[in-house]
Amino acid sequence: MALTVKVITPDKTVWDNQVEEIILTSTTGQLGVLSGHAPLLTALEVGVMRVRPDKEWKAIALMGGFAEVENNEIKILVN
Repeated sequence: MALTVKVITPDKTVWDNQVEEIILTSTTGQLGVLSGHAPLLTALEVGVMRVRPDKEWKAIALMGGFAEVENNEIKILVN
């Protein structure tokens, strides 16, 4: 089962895609999320978000923000 990841800025949604796995840089360390993850709300540090939509990883730079994980959907709010 896949996760839906949305990266949302004040102006627009810059990423809206299905992935198998995601790694975020939270304020308490790196956080890996797979489908079926428990609900979570966390602050994000400046760093690299890694997503795996298929067999290869993609890196996306984030300048901090917040992430919400719920019902196999991850919403990432950034500036």
